[in-house]
Amino acid sequence: MRALPIAVVAAAAALTLTACDSGGSSSDSDGGKKASTASSAAASTACKIDQIGIQVGPANAAPTAGDTGNVPVTLTNKGAECTLQGFPAVKVLDGGTGTDVPEEKSATPPKLTLAASGTASFTITYVRGTAGDGKSLAATTLKIGLPGAATTQSFKWSYGPLAGKTGPNDPNASVSSFQPAGD
Repeated sequence: MRALPIAVVAAAAALTLTACDSGGSSSDSDGGKKASTASSAAASTACKIDQIGIQVGPANAAPTAGDTGNVPVTLTNKGAECTLQGFPAVKVLDGGTGTDVPEEKSATPPKLTLAASGTASFTITYVRGTAGDGKSLAATTLKIGLPGAATTQSFKWSYGPLAGKTGPNDPNASVSSFQPAGD
């Protein structure tokens, strides 16, 4: 009696594995279509910056050169449920020149589902530079964007110059991944 169920399971497994084989070198146009449909669906659920409220601070600002400061940023979803995955795009500018703030190396970004009116946050950690120092960026503007989007929102940077590791375009700063906030 046991031989029959095992034989049925083995046959089903063999057929399933055979169905996965695309035959080697030929490409399956259906497979590409499904992948692009899945990508479109994922992109359509991604949070859009025009539907997100952003609050910068209040910060634990670095008081003097060489000190470390933290700037929390809170995002509030003003639209339908959406997802955040990856790191925020953060750029600091001094007039016309600027540089991207690198992602925190040790962070692994979770995929967050942000309900309508839900909140998430991230933190910008930086070392304050010395005004007029060739290695520091005299930042005055902070630009924030969401993963995969070209659009940003601008905010005043009032936390002093950013120290550079090797120069003003290599900031001694990092941005964390998105984290759940609130209840």
